[in-house]
Parts: sequence; structure tokens; C-alpha cells
Amino acid sequence: MPTLTLVSHHLCPYVQRVIIALDEKGVAHERVYIDLATKPEWFTAISPRGKVPLLKVDDEVLFESAAICEYIDETAAPRLHPADPVERAQHRGWMEFASVILGDIWGFETATDEDALKRKAGDLRAKFAQLESRLGAGPYFAGGRFHLVDAVFGPVFRYFDVFDTIGDFGVFSDLPKVQAWRAALAARPSVRDAAPPDYPERLRTFLRERNAYLYQIAS
Repeated sequence: MPTLTLVSHHLCPYVQRVIIALDEKGVAHERVYIDLATKPEWFTAISPRGKVPLLKVDDEVLFESAAICEYIDETAAPRLHPADPVERAQHRGWMEFASVILGDIWGFETATDEDALKRKAGDLRAKFAQLESRLGAGPYFAGGRFHLVDAVFGPVFRYFDVFDTIGDFGVFSDLPKVQAWRAALAARPSVRDAAPPDYPERLRTFLRERNAYLYQIAS
């Protein structure tokens, strides 16, 4: 195996999905965390979009979490994508859906008033309701086997571990399959350990710095 270095940020959910994929496969790698508010020159020189994650593969650089996860899945066992081409394409579609949800989470966590927060909570609930209709018996997205799509949704649910300490926003109300999936992912070591132990404190600091309505009602 080549030498792998993952360039990361402590709160980034896209970094976390890559970490989960690496850990599920037991792939050794070095992790380097940077401050995106003051990006190092060496980072901007090799990151086409100025974003994390980056995966350095020896002297080559991969960017975009989807591409990085695909590389990991193709080069290390066990495969985390389904073998069936149709099912694999469906999983990839739901992985993109997770990225759309992350956009709604950004709007939710940066909302500066109650109305905006409620609107975004409604958007989130509508998307999780779509997932509820897609999920089966569980415990994971496609049954008993953990897939790459699960690695992508683990960091999505992690946000709500902090949000739930602030209030009940109804995002998962009457969605038992989604709630069970969330619990199963939270209990999986690769998902649990993908973020640093101080993740909740870092997220609360982020809310404070943004003067988010969530921070105001939590204070």
C-alpha cells in the first residue's frame, strides 16, 4: 500500500466519511488537521477548491470526498459498495442526497432567528421522511451489512447529538426506521471514532462564533 495522508478539519463531515471508510478497511494512514480560517500555504497550493478532505497518496493528491471514498473502496478490502451495479448506483444517488441534507444542516445551524430555524427543521424532516420510506428492516441502510452509504450518513446524524441537547426540533419525529438507523450508526466504532472527542465543544464554539439562533437558545 502507498503512504496515505488525510488532510482534515475537526468538524468536517466530508472528512469523517473518509475516515470511516479507511477505518472499516483497517487502512493505515496519517491524519493532519488544519484550520480552514487560516489555511496553510502548502494546503492552498495542492487543494484545487481550498477544501478538505485531501488524501495524499504518496506524492499524488486526491480531492473531493466521493472520489476519495471510491479510491479507498477500489484499493482495499472489503468492498463497501454493493456488487450489483443497479444497487451500487442507487447507493451513490443516496450518498449525494446526504450531501444535500448537509446543506440543509448548514442552513439550520447558521440560522439567526426562530423562523429560519423552523423552516430548515422542516426541510430536514421532509428529507428524512423520504429516507424513512426507503429504509428496510435495518439495522443499516440496506439491511445487515454496512455499506459506503452508511459511512456517509454517520456524520450527518452526528450533528443531532449536539442539536438534541439544545432542543427537540421534530426532525426525527414519527420516523422509527431513521431513528433506529441513526442509533445503529452511532454504536459502530468506525462512526463513533471518526470525529475527535471534543467535537461537541467545537460545534458549540462554531455556533457561538456564528451568533446562531441555536446558540442563543442554548445559552
